Amino acid sequence: MYQDTKCIEGGYTPKNGESRMIPIVQSTTFKYDTSADMGKLFDLEASGYFYSRLQNPTNDYVAAKIAELEGGTAAMLTSSGQAANFFAIFNIATAGDHVVASASIYGGTYNLFKVTMAKMGIEFTFVEPDCTDEELDAAFQENTKAVFGETIANPALTVFDFERFANAAHAHGVPLIVDNTFATPINCRPFQWGADIVTHSTTKYMDGHDATVGGCIVDSGKFDWMANADKFPGLCTPDESYHGIVYAEKFGKEGAYITKATSQLMRDFGAIQAPMNAYLINLGLESLAVRMARHCENGQAVAEFLEQHPNVSWVNYPGLKSSKDYERAKKYMPNGTCGVVSFGVKGGREAAEKFMSALSLAIIATHVADAHTCVLHPASSTHRQLSDQELLECGVPGDMVRLSCGIEDKRDIIADLDQALKSI
Repeated sequence: MYQDTKCIEGGYTPKNGESRMIPIVQSTTFKYDTSADMGKLFDLEASGYFYSRLQNPTNDYVAAKIAELEGGTAAMLTSSGQAANFFAIFNIATAGDHVVASASIYGGTYNLFKVTMAKMGIEFTFVEPDCTDEELDAAFQENTKAVFGETIANPALTVFDFERFANAAHAHGVPLIVDNTFATPINCRPFQWGADIVTHSTTKYMDGHDATVGGCIVDSGKFDWMANADKFPGLCTPDESYHGIVYAEKFGKEGAYITKATSQLMRDFGAIQAPMNAYLINLGLESLAVRMARHCENGQAVAEFLEQHPNVSWVNYPGLKSSKDYERAKKYMPNGTCGVVSFGVKGGREAAEKFMSALSLAIIATHVADAHTCVLHPASSTHRQLSDQELLECGVPGDMVRLSCGIEDKRDIIADLDQALKSI
């Protein structure tokens, strides 16, 4: 089944006389005939639902669709993309452990890793995405449990070198976790290039309409946890909170990781996505393939326009031949990357602020990657918690403007940018 069709048909198949759209199961609890029936759920001996803090049928339909789009074996929805990235790491790394991460990632994720998870005793080493193989290998430690990167970094737009980082991760017996938010499974499927776990902020292109916040984790079902059992005791030794179940033995490579994340992390943290939010994300997924083509078309046209404008000092977009990541983008995303363009306005921060104030169609907003064209100055907003040095490490210079091209007519977007640039 092609990706366009999976966007419509994946995850849920109604039976005779059932709702064509996925049902919204707006319920916290579920009824059972006997305590024994419910007990089987608590012992992980049967599949089903007993409390929506852990799982909900609506969420699982949507998670199954995303898993199908990514080519994974299991998935779970979370309350946000940040929750997805936190769960993805914390499911296999605890106090005293270590993770290797690309330095070119979303500022909120960088802060989550470097500050918040450091308080939990998990250490991160950040490496430049274009570091040498020797530098990458040197970043690993005996207690390293994972490698993390973003397909297209937000907002630096660095294209992740999947194969190189996957080879390094697997050589050290750990999985590669990739945030695929910007590319979506329409333009890139990281599992085909060696990734083991994929995360998403479904708030972005998957929803696509500024309607709801959410996240998702997808397991490829390919990483052999038992072959690296000494590194992953949480998956490969008995869980006494579930009567000694060993997840990797009972659920295998295909289901162990997501089952543990659901039965442990979602049970204890409760970062569940509301069923109504999942329903809205499914509406966005149905048009995802169509919208991504338009986002990429607009992003390419805008990037080419900005590259020729006299009031623009530099432009970064993976689809431009001038981009250092152009060849890598063609390799991993031959059908397009995303609709986000980063550029610098001549005159620095002050000029950038004047430019943004002069826009009429594009709005100033913290959001990105949806149907509406919006613009942001990351250094003073999403990345303002970072120092100047950290900004440079993340690929976010102080003069950067992040433009997210919506699905309006590209001629209107370009006309708006042109008049705003001329005003400065």
